Amino acid sequence: MAIDTMEQLRTVYCPPAPRAELKVLDRLDAHCRNFIALSPFYVISSARADGRADASPRGDPPGSLAHVLDDATLLLPDRPGNRQVDTLMNLVERPYVGLLFFVPGLTETLRINGRADIFTDPALLELLAIKGKPPISVLKVAVEEAFLHCAKALIRARLWDPSAQVERSCYPTYGQVLADQIEGADARQIDDGEAKSARTELY
Repeated sequence: MAIDTMEQLRTVYCPPAPRAELKVLDRLDAHCRNFIALSPFYVISSARADGRADASPRGDPPGSLAHVLDDATLLLPDRPGNRQVDTLMNLVERPYVGLLFFVPGLTETLRINGRADIFTDPALLELLAIKGKPPISVLKVAVEEAFLHCAKALIRARLWDPSAQVERSCYPTYGQVLADQIEGADARQIDDGEAKSARTELY
C-alpha cells in the first residue's frame, strides 16, 4: 500500500537531526560560492503546472557554469542544445527550480532551490559568454534554500572511483539507441552529426 500522508511517512522515517534543518541557508555563503566556482556540472529540476517533473543536466568549465550575482541571486546560462526547452517551458508555467551541483572528486553535493525567471538581456548574456559566444538565455535564480548534501549517495555510487567506470562498449552509442527507438533513423548518421555538433556547436 502506497504511503500518501505525512503521518504514514514519519512512521517509517525518524525526524531529521536538528543539524539537518539548521544547515539550510536562505542565501549563498562563502562555502556555497566556492562550491559553485569549482563545479563543472549540475542537474536542474523543474515541473509543469500539473506537477509533472523533469530533470536536465548542465555542464560548463568551472567558473563558467554559473555566475553568483549576489548572495541571493544566481545566474545560469542556457547554452545551445536540442531546442526542446523542456526546462524553460516548465518555468514559464511554474517558475521554481531545484539545483544539484557536483564537483569531481568531492563526495558532497550542493543543493539550491528557488524561483527562476528567464531573461535575454544582452548585459546578462554577456556576463556568461564563453569564447565570445553568449548563451541563448539566462536563468536568474532567487535563492530560497542552499545547503551542502552529505556524501553517502556518491560514496555508495563510487562515482569518482576510476575502477567503477563502465567500459564504453558496454552500452550502445547515442545513434544506435535512437536507431532502435525511431523507425528509419540511421545510427551512423546520428553519431557523426553528434560528433560534429560537439566539435562546433557547444557554444
